[in-house]
Amino acid sequence: MSLYKRKDSPYWWVKLTVSGHRVSESTGTASKRQAQEYHDKRRAELWEQQRLGVKPRRSWDEAVLRYLDEEVKKKSVNDDKLHLRWWQPRLEGMDLTQITRDVVDRYKQESQRSGLSDATTNRRLQVLRAILRRAALEWEWLDRVPRFRLLKEPQGRVRYLTREEAGRLLAELPEHLRAMARFSLATGLRQGNVKGLRWAKVDLDRQSAWVEATEAKGKKAIPVPLNAEAMRVIEEQLGKDPEWVFTFRGRPIEFKTSTKAWRKALKRAGIENFRWHDLRHTWASWHAQGGTPMHVLQKLGGWQTPAMVQRYAHLGMDDLKRYAEQVRMQESPPGYVLATPEKTKGRRSDPKSLKYLAPEVGLEPTTP
Repeated sequence: MSLYKRKDSPYWWVKLTVSGHRVSESTGTASKRQAQEYHDKRRAELWEQQRLGVKPRRSWDEAVLRYLDEEVKKKSVNDDKLHLRWWQPRLEGMDLTQITRDVVDRYKQESQRSGLSDATTNRRLQVLRAILRRAALEWEWLDRVPRFRLLKEPQGRVRYLTREEAGRLLAELPEHLRAMARFSLATGLRQGNVKGLRWAKVDLDRQSAWVEATEAKGKKAIPVPLNAEAMRVIEEQLGKDPEWVFTFRGRPIEFKTSTKAWRKALKRAGIENFRWHDLRHTWASWHAQGGTPMHVLQKLGGWQTPAMVQRYAHLGMDDLKRYAEQVRMQESPPGYVLATPEKTKGRRSDPKSLKYLAPEVGLEPTTP
């Protein structure tokens, strides 16, 4: 019998040899009857492939290996590998044509029930979809890609520090992390761009740095003007390494910055729910609070679209107030005088009176 069970899988597996071509793969079912049907169908398909030149079927394992080989230089390839380790025991040995919408929905529900966030489940689905799309559109291994929906995610979180909190955190960080955190707060650069900054990308005379398009998340070069604080950090790093701006024990920083030292520093500083990437949120929030226009902030941060910067727009409300005054009425209608800050400040009138409503439109009723 060419059907067999494996200890590490609940499904029946099939082993076939047709015209010297050997196949060992999962049937995707725990039913022996259905597994036998799969066996017979696969034997017929293999015969057609060998004798009639029909397109061969490809397995999930083949697709994963080819995808990782093509994406070896992708910045987030390690994240992809993390999600693929979750998929592997579930899809191992399956033919790509067996990965239907029903199969995907079943594992999507399993991921949700595990208690992880919807965002994590979506990242798993996205890497699966990327592989299936490439198998269909580029490799021509599939005739069609199953369509499935991602889960709805809440809007991106904006967590930022006050200047006093930032000072407490910097005081608790070890020297190498403190230098990078200070530079992140001064420039808004992402963690990878700070760790990978080379002296060749820094111009001390022009007080600027730049991130190449190949190193930027948005695939566009980012000019980085260096303010006084950023320049102080840069000057403190001079002479430590001939190539890399930031180092640890004489070597470039390859580890993630969210280390045990980072977590302990947060605890000592009394700061909760804060990630390294939130330093970038803090930088952008401080800019918005200081009145930096959103289109300027977009260029400074290297965001691709204005929509990605609008999450900080509400923080710049104080700067907008002076523009709001430009449309204040210059003359009052009969029975009213223009309201002034002195007349409306601190007033708490009866909600049913006109005096309560008047400040809403910048007017105040006069005494009859």
